[in-house]
Order: sequence, then C-alpha cells, then structure tokens
Amino acid sequence: MGAVSSAPVKLWRRLLAELLGSAFLAAVVIGSGIAAQRLSPDEAGLELLENAAATAAGLFAIILMFGPVSGGHFNPVVSFVDAAFGGLSWRAAAAYLPVQVAGCIGGAVIANLMFALPAASISTKDRATPAHFLSEIVAALGLILVIFALARSGRARAAPAAVGAYIGAAYFFTSSTSFANPAITVGRMFSDTFAGIAPASAPAFIAAQIIGGLLALVLIKALYPAITPAQAADIVVPHQQDHADHATSRAAHDGAAIPAPGSASPPPSQP
Repeated sequence: MGAVSSAPVKLWRRLLAELLGSAFLAAVVIGSGIAAQRLSPDEAGLELLENAAATAAGLFAIILMFGPVSGGHFNPVVSFVDAAFGGLSWRAAAAYLPVQVAGCIGGAVIANLMFALPAASISTKDRATPAHFLSEIVAALGLILVIFALARSGRARAAPAAVGAYIGAAYFFTSSTSFANPAITVGRMFSDTFAGIAPASAPAFIAAQIIGGLLALVLIKALYPAITPAQAADIVVPHQQDHADHATSRAAHDGAAIPAPGSASPPPSQP
C-alpha cells in the first residue's frame, strides 16, 4: 500500500470528500434497506441481515475512497471528539458538520430516486423508546472507542475494516440498529422506508449519540492518556490536513496563543 501524499489538503477538498462520503453512506444504508424490503418481503431478520451486510461493506469502501482526503469521518460526533483531542481544528469540525448533514440528506434523496420512489418522503417509523436511547449511547460509544483505540495503537489503517465490522455487528446487538451518527439520523428522516426514522424520534437519537461521544471522550482519556494530537489527526484513517489548519488545532489543544495572520512571531526567550 502506498503512503499518503505529504501534500497538504485544503479545507474545501476535505469538505467535498465529507459531503460525497456522507452521501454515499446514506445511499448505501437507505438503498440497501429498500432493496432488502423488496427482495425479502415479510422476512424482518433477513431484511436486517441484508441491510447490515451492505452497510458494513459499503462503509469499508467509502472510508477507503474518501478517507485519504478528509479522514473519512462522515459523522459529526467523530469530528468533534477528534477536535477535542487536537487532531482537527474546531473550525474544521464546525465546517464538517453541515456538509455531513447535507450529504446524508442528498444520499437519502438519491436512494429514493434509484428505487423509483418520491425524492423525499418523511419517515413515519417511530423509534423513540428507552431501549433505543440506550442502544444509541452504546453504539456511538463503541464506534468512537474503536476509532481512537486504533489510532492510539498505530493501527489506523485497519480502521475501514474495523469500523465496517463494528457497525455491521451493532445492527444486531443494539435494538436501534446502530445509527451512531447524527448526520445519518437526519438523512434517514427523508425516506419513509425500511431504514427511515420519524422526525419526532430523531432528537432522542441525536442526544443519545452525543452522550455516547462524550462518554467515549472520557474513556479514551482514561484508557489512552498519552494520546497525542498527531495520533488523533490520523482518524479515521491517515490523511493530510492543511498546514495552517493543523497548526491551529495543535495550538488550541496545547493551550498556546494563536497569532493573527500576518503578525510577527514573539522573540525567543533568553536562557
């Protein structure tokens, strides 16, 4: 496998990668759900297996496609936890959020159209129960732990397979089928199909995912106290950032003052 190019990647290119990756992710999740319903009508277990298998394999491929450009987050929780560890600037994490959501909405529309359905149909599938809420906390918590454990141990290149495997498994060990992602939760509201979620259920799912991300942040600090911004910058997979953006994230993490553009650097202290 060739090394990632050392050339810096501008923010707009990373945003484009996150937009496209999020769209492909939503198209895979929703499209495979529609196909499963049509291929295996009234066979709920088989439908879920088909949806989970396609999602796991698709996520693996999508991270490989776009990860070298943006890191392959496609998930605001991943991006903001990364920013908390200094791997991504808060500015970039804030910029990732709307394109991830827009990408997932666009992917839902594309999935609907590919199966000759209305471009957008608001889901009526109610998923808001205490069990689903707990499931989403666990799903998001586990996802973040997988990603950062691999980065801390120098195995970030295994993340595409590990993330796909975890999400595929979590389809079955969580009652919520492991959304684990606020952006895909919003996108799935726009398809009244197998993978959809009613708008009234989405806020509880998103809140649970945020809680899971915060718990993961605490656990990662306890399990891997020596994790560095350089290691965090390699999630989900190793990639190159804009040099200025990376310097900003490092300085913010270290608590250093960030000089204004064009300002002179302070003189070195005398021994």
